[in-house]
Amino acid sequence: MTINTLIAPENQLAILSRAEIHNLLDSSQGGLYRLLRNCALAVLNSGSGLDDGKALLERYPDFDIRVFSEERGIQIELQNAPAEAFVDGNIIAGIREHLFAVLRDIVYVENEITGNPAFNLETSDAITDAVFHILRNADIIRQHIDPKLVVCWGGHSISGVEYRYSKEVGYHLGLRDMDICTGCGPGAMKGPMKGATIAHAKQRMKYGRYIGITEPGIIAAESPNAIVNELVIMPDIEKRLEAFVRCGHGIIVFPGGAGTAEEILYLLGVLLHPDNLEIPFPLIFTGPAGSADYFKQINHFIGDTLGFEAQQRYKIIINDPARVGREMLAGVHQVREYRKGQKDAYYFNWSLNIDPVFQQPFDPTHQAMAELNLSKQQAPHQLAANLRRAFSGIVAGNVKEEGIRRIEEFGHFEISGDSDIMAAVDNLLASFVGEQRMKLPGSVYQPCYKIIH
Repeated sequence: MTINTLIAPENQLAILSRAEIHNLLDSSQGGLYRLLRNCALAVLNSGSGLDDGKALLERYPDFDIRVFSEERGIQIELQNAPAEAFVDGNIIAGIREHLFAVLRDIVYVENEITGNPAFNLETSDAITDAVFHILRNADIIRQHIDPKLVVCWGGHSISGVEYRYSKEVGYHLGLRDMDICTGCGPGAMKGPMKGATIAHAKQRMKYGRYIGITEPGIIAAESPNAIVNELVIMPDIEKRLEAFVRCGHGIIVFPGGAGTAEEILYLLGVLLHPDNLEIPFPLIFTGPAGSADYFKQINHFIGDTLGFEAQQRYKIIINDPARVGREMLAGVHQVREYRKGQKDAYYFNWSLNIDPVFQQPFDPTHQAMAELNLSKQQAPHQLAANLRRAFSGIVAGNVKEEGIRRIEEFGHFEISGDSDIMAAVDNLLASFVGEQRMKLPGSVYQPCYKIIH
């Protein structure tokens, strides 16, 4: 069942120029119409459980979105929209907010970032500045707030036991007055937020923050969950990852699949850069008792590829949500004292040096995947960057519309490198497949990659 309706913004972006509206409606103008349509459909699909971007677009081929201006501001017209986004014909308030957040960020990036001479996106500093401006425009960055934003990463299709554990961790974070930031989807991205909402209510905290950071390529596979009260759409996965580490004060990793491995490799690569060795950044891997083997496998993989030094940058805590809360609180306190001593901002981690190899967008074509340098004849943070790209390509082949189409047309991605690194990658991916961490439980996973030993 689908619905046709008109929607006006409430306390959000309300006015657009004629040129802006024209660009949003004309698919020849930088593809903005297609970008708006795909992201809007993902938002309207919240809670469906579908984690395949291509399948989502094919399920609603007649969905359409139009933006037009009236005397008192803009309105969005939806045609053949998923009925689950409405109650008695009225759009759910949170979904309305997310829909206009999509519109806000697409318009801002197109008009203020893309093609703006002030943002030479070939340079590291300019990319960081662009990330800052996008977050500030979305009101994610706020002054006069002590460090307390905890980023939570993990899989969107985790087991029920792991999901409940992530809620418990979120609960203990919320009791300690910490806010939550995730990739905004279901599973380990929703659980901590849900737990924190209960804790914030018990502590009579009226203004808890549940920030969701996504990007157009992944939003269809990980539609924003209903708890997210601040949503921002970054232009690509690299700026999304930088946004996490720039605005977060600590990170917790729950069990996940290739996407979670990508996030871990990104953060470890950043922390292993020589300029960042003294910067405190609490990082905890955690899960219920049944996830102990998962983290043992992750720890072995990191040791086999990046070495002992990388293993020293995180703690593994199994089946103890309260300890996770205490450890994170202590770690965030260290972050506060360090930034205070360095006279650095609490709201944006300017001091962190992010190598350009982590910032430049990686397009996972078959050629690019085959040419990745997966050798130990490079600095650990550089190897982490290339491993991150390998897992990013696997994520694209698993769930992103363009990646899925490439696999259908050209076959598997071929990934090669040093034999010991390839063995470690192969073992880790095999464990993900065996534990059904690549797709929703019950589906038969068809690998989009081939490891060349």
